Amino acid sequence: MKFSISCFLVINFLLLSPLFPLLHALDSISFTTLGRSSYAFDIFALPAAAPPQEIRLTDGNSVNFNGHFPPPASLSGRPDPNTQLIYVTERNGSSKIYLDVLLHTRAGSRAALEVSTESTRSQLVLIGDEQTNGRVSMKDRPSLVGHNLIYISTHEDPGKPRSSWTAVYSTELTTGSTRRLTPQGIADYSPAVSPSGLLTAVASYGEKGWSGDVEELGTDIYVFSTRDGSGRVRIIEHGGWPSWADDSTLYFHRRCEDGWWSVFVASFHVIGGEIDVDSVVTRRVTPPGLHAFTPAASAANKSFIAVATRRPGSDYRHIELYDLVSNKFYDLTRPISPNTHHFNPFVSPDSGWIGYHRCRGETSYGNENGNDLVLEDVRSPLPGVSLSRVDGSFPSYSPDGQRVAYVKFPGVYVMNRDGSGIREVSNLYAFATSWDWKRKVVYTSAGPDFASESTKVDIVSINVDDEDLSHNYKTLTKGGANNAFPSPSPDGKWVVFRSGRSGHKNLYIMDAFDGEEGGLYRLTEGPWSDTMGNWSPDGEWIVFASDREDPGAGSFEMFKIHPNGTGLQKVIQSGSGGRTNHPWFSPDGKHIVFTTDYAGVSAEPISNPHHYQPYGEIFVINSDGSGLQRLTHNSYEDGTPTWSPKYISPTTNVEWPYGGSKCLFEDCHWLNIPPTLASKRQCAAK
Repeated sequence: MKFSISCFLVINFLLLSPLFPLLHALDSISFTTLGRSSYAFDIFALPAAAPPQEIRLTDGNSVNFNGHFPPPASLSGRPDPNTQLIYVTERNGSSKIYLDVLLHTRAGSRAALEVSTESTRSQLVLIGDEQTNGRVSMKDRPSLVGHNLIYISTHEDPGKPRSSWTAVYSTELTTGSTRRLTPQGIADYSPAVSPSGLLTAVASYGEKGWSGDVEELGTDIYVFSTRDGSGRVRIIEHGGWPSWADDSTLYFHRRCEDGWWSVFVASFHVIGGEIDVDSVVTRRVTPPGLHAFTPAASAANKSFIAVATRRPGSDYRHIELYDLVSNKFYDLTRPISPNTHHFNPFVSPDSGWIGYHRCRGETSYGNENGNDLVLEDVRSPLPGVSLSRVDGSFPSYSPDGQRVAYVKFPGVYVMNRDGSGIREVSNLYAFATSWDWKRKVVYTSAGPDFASESTKVDIVSINVDDEDLSHNYKTLTKGGANNAFPSPSPDGKWVVFRSGRSGHKNLYIMDAFDGEEGGLYRLTEGPWSDTMGNWSPDGEWIVFASDREDPGAGSFEMFKIHPNGTGLQKVIQSGSGGRTNHPWFSPDGKHIVFTTDYAGVSAEPISNPHHYQPYGEIFVINSDGSGLQRLTHNSYEDGTPTWSPKYISPTTNVEWPYGGSKCLFEDCHWLNIPPTLASKRQCAAK
């Protein structure tokens, strides 16, 4: 297969400042991402008309999602009988945009999408680390207009706390020339290019910024010139995920005042290439009684749209067609795979096929790499720092760096640093882990998480080499007044933890061997929550998260304090109302890694599986509060980071033994709420 794109030059994002190393030694950081190891997404397609014949389009390598069928002539300048697919992939530890061309060997195959088992694949990286001078960022929602790729990237820091880094860019693939289409200081989501290629619609806050929403972002729909971003206008108040039917009609979703997510249509006049804002008319398309969202329209056939749905009584989202003439839904994916989540439909240029992504599950396709990983390498933006994702919460390393403890609800597990030797060391319902510096003991919190001050939660120490799970632990706290997040001192004598025993969650320090009975004193005091403490390697500081500047509001800043209660300092806060949580000192004590909403939200939450906080990214900062650097770029909830005392080379992904558990992730929890109880939003035409 020959392309008219003769070369793909390195794309230089000139607006980036040079990346200077924050850390000078070799370091390794591990963290967790809720559900991510079970996603195993591939892109599939079904014909819009019966009979159903599902075809897998991507290669089973890592996670592949948010596809786009480019017009057949976009790449070669002429119609092409082969199937072309552009999509996002996370192989090799970072987000990339790939082009796959499926070469048909069967005579007479239709250009629409007729893939035989004898097809071969030609694969090309359109946008990746190499095309961004090695700079790591999230890439998303690609569309191709001629030789110009339109997509989301998070490579530019807006310089404002709690602001999303997402912006729309256009890269000319034959030259590598890249232009930012989103104005500086603005965050755009879910770009969609009109059939003519002249206009691009996005979901955006505009200048008002993110308000902290974690379900529906409260965005509006803006439209601008695809060529250079000019002529930007807001055409719809309250809407997301735009999709064009033609250059004067687009569909979008919003959550309505009756509690249901529904799809709407907006029609308007385009005069002289510009939208007449006063002519915009919106209308609700899908009825109440079910959730319908992430619409995909077709310029070739305007009689239907494809939508993702969640119907009452179902735990799964499915792709359905909605007939705009008869006002009826038609199942696509439910008859094929009823107990699987299906995401974000898109339509082929001739409207004959509907694409989407889902977990490939138990298959025999072959080449399934990166599925069900207990350890996964993630591309680090910092020289000398390796990143890995652990399939479990609250990972922590033994003092010699050879073993990792983590929580896999409801138990505590330990494995070797290379992912081998996985063993359950406690069947208690637990959260948080921290190794003793001197003994083969792991501390954890036994009891329910996200609980009130009076809930029974206690600190226990676990002898990780004792295989008798009923007797290998010792309870260190008394009374169970939400005692949680233990962290031992480097001399092995003390443990700092948070407790709600006073009616407020404050920090306490107790004897590491005998618990409260061996000695206890209060470190912080006040009508607020101090939590998630971590002791520095030199024993001089304890870093922790606190809402003391706005108690009860849900916002947390990062502070540090001496173990004797003196020297309180704020390290960082994530803007007004923001969160900085789960801090952890580096082995040399000079840096702190933590999770935060400092970078806002990177995608519409409804386009992903469930995340309690769909904004967490991993950051690292100097312990004096300077030198903030972002480490992870994705639209998932990254959290509970930890530092390894030894460098781990980013060379191997480790699969779960016995195949692991495929596709065990949940849909957005807030779609389960009865509409009568869901938050209200105005759904009248605006």
